[in-house]
Amino acid sequence: MVGAVNQKNDRQLASEVRVARSLWARFVGLMGRQRLPEGHGVLLTPCTSVHTFFMRFPIDVIFLDRDSRVVKIIPAMKPWRTALGGRGARSALELEAGAAEANGLEPGDVIALPDG
Repeated sequence: MVGAVNQKNDRQLASEVRVARSLWARFVGLMGRQRLPEGHGVLLTPCTSVHTFFMRFPIDVIFLDRDSRVVKIIPAMKPWRTALGGRGARSALELEAGAAEANGLEPGDVIALPDG
């Protein structure tokens, strides 16, 4: 596991990012966990939509295009919701609620991510 860094300002969004590539790993994601530890995240790839069914806490969802450019940010997405990434979305980075805003993340920013 390695981190995720906003290349615009060199701020670390997460120190540890787990990559979920298989259908099952992407489906399960963060379901059933008590919380997402500070500084941790999950990269779902490929991914054009997410759900927070069976989750117990809100998360920030950052949809990225094939170049890891932010196309959409959903701050503090609550449990039992669904969201579409929109045009160009190819993956989704799930972080603790508030991480995107705390790190100045905006659409168009490029995120350095683990290769998986």
